[in-house]
Amino acid sequence: MQPVQKALRKALVVSLLFTLAFPVGGIMLGVGLGIGVPAVWAIGIALLGIAFYGCPCAWALSYGPTKANVRLISAITQEHLLTVRELSAQLSLSEKEVRDRLDVCFRKNWLIGYKREGDTLVLNENRAPEKRTYAAECPFCNAKFSYTAEDARCPYCGSPVQK
Repeated sequence: MQPVQKALRKALVVSLLFTLAFPVGGIMLGVGLGIGVPAVWAIGIALLGIAFYGCPCAWALSYGPTKANVRLISAITQEHLLTVRELSAQLSLSEKEVRDRLDVCFRKNWLIGYKREGDTLVLNENRAPEKRTYAAECPFCNAKFSYTAEDARCPYCGSPVQK
């Protein structure tokens, strides 16, 4: 749940910065025009322009979808809803929209520990393959040791081990 919370905080900060650019730009425009300093009112106009286009985009395209995905991940990890049908009923979304949101969550690595099998989510219990170890006795120094296929030498005298 932590990677998606980090993304949500980032989207919130960006959205708030765009929102705060509105009043700051308006104040700078008014003050710049009032004192007759073109640089100040130019910065004010630039901030107003950035805020006018950036504010709705940041809230609607960044924060909103991320917040919706936080709710989806919460339903999976805390409520243990593991099928698309259950998730769509709980979240009042269509099954297609739930599938699309799941794809986004998997692509952004927000659903760690789960894998998707059709319309069902299951815990990913796969483990990394382990290196196989062998036991041996060195024919030269009579030391007993274990070795892997990548390093088939006696650790004491360095002689090669016959497999």
